[in-house]
Amino acid sequence: MDLGLSYDDVLLVPKRSSIKSRKDVSTTSNLTKKIKIHVPIISANMDTVTESEMAISMAELGGVGIIHRFNTIEEQVDEVKKVKRYRNAIIENPLTVPIDLPITDLIHLGAKHKFSSFLVVDFNKKLVGIVTSRDVRFKQPGSLIVRDVMTPKDKLIVGMSSVSVNKAKKVMVNHKIEKLPIINDDWTVAGLITSKDIFKKALHPFSTLDSKERLMVGAAIGVKLTEIKRAKELIDAGVDFLVIDIAHGHSDHEIELLKKIKKEFPKIEVIAGNVCTPEGTRDLIKAGADCVKVGVGPGSTCVTRLVSGAGYPQISAIINCAKVADKLNVPIIADGGIKLSGDITKAIAAGASTVMLGSMLAGTEEAPGKTLIKNGKKIKIYRGMASFGAKLGKDSKNSVEDNISEYVPEGVEATVPYKGNVEEIIHQLVGGLRSGMSYVGAKNINEIRGKCEFVQITAGGLRESHPHDINTV
Repeated sequence: MDLGLSYDDVLLVPKRSSIKSRKDVSTTSNLTKKIKIHVPIISANMDTVTESEMAISMAELGGVGIIHRFNTIEEQVDEVKKVKRYRNAIIENPLTVPIDLPITDLIHLGAKHKFSSFLVVDFNKKLVGIVTSRDVRFKQPGSLIVRDVMTPKDKLIVGMSSVSVNKAKKVMVNHKIEKLPIINDDWTVAGLITSKDIFKKALHPFSTLDSKERLMVGAAIGVKLTEIKRAKELIDAGVDFLVIDIAHGHSDHEIELLKKIKKEFPKIEVIAGNVCTPEGTRDLIKAGADCVKVGVGPGSTCVTRLVSGAGYPQISAIINCAKVADKLNVPIIADGGIKLSGDITKAIAAGASTVMLGSMLAGTEEAPGKTLIKNGKKIKIYRGMASFGAKLGKDSKNSVEDNISEYVPEGVEATVPYKGNVEEIIHQLVGGLRSGMSYVGAKNINEIRGKCEFVQITAGGLRESHPHDINTV
């Protein structure tokens, strides 16, 4: 019988280090075989953790988010599109409105897409003006249409389709404008450049971006073969990678779906899991996985080990799975069980390339759900995706009629304290990771992954690791 160890069972042994400052440490790592991220942290595909707002923040900060699948295909696709439209070097397909659109409809459209301006086109799709929220502010919509309030074509400053972003920036500065419509020779719309996007790029220089300088985002799918339709629509919406979401990933139906996706959509990167054994890791990689998610039962809201009696302590699972994955040149994600920044360092030192966080990001402003007040303190709801609540939520959105009495939950629902903005959490976690890497003399992720010495500790050692013999303030 093997001895399985978790995060609290081990410490990293400090080594001689030449690192003078934590700022000298690089945390860039591989998410998949082809995708790199500057911050090796992924927000979990849970309905109380990641929708578009969280995914946007994570990508801007150098990590990435995965949109959960506990919604309709249309809703999930819409969340992906929100991320992909949030920031662009050039918005290739900007939203346009017809010249005869009623102002009442324009107001509803702006609220739906959270846009303050639209390009206006005629019946031949040629640019004829631009309309902003300022144009309709304080006006009584009545029978007004867009033509009545827009800035017309002869007053517009535009750029041709061949213009570079840098040149466009100079034009916008010289003319003191915030949006530059990009047109073809015949005045059909070719794109849009905004000062807001340029500012966002300067504010977050290490953002996780695709080849078109849009924020990267992933999306989860289930294991039924009908999920091929969901996968196709997500890919068409611009998703950068897919995650096959199943608790027990070492199963025939995940392997079959993985093979089918890789055959039908060979260019999309696919993360598969969850597994906790070398055999499971190997089988998923052979089936086409570009990354493997490791973790069965360590999550704070997961009770799989209690309900089923199955699982594997997380540090040992990472070590065992990473040995196989490294030989096949495929990264793994440590999913679940991380409570502190030091656990992130341990997970990567054990062989993970990135970590997935749920409870640590739940409760932030960007996490889905409303902020509630309980006993005078702000809280948010957090739940495992195998809980009763998640099951009921998914079934209601997808019009599924199952006998709920037959459902055996492997997750729980809970409340977590409100934590403020996710940016503050990520900065603290990355700072802890950099500090941990400096203790073992690792200047980058490759120098720490699977190359560190662990020491197993006792319950006394764990107590010694926490504040003790004092009254904290």
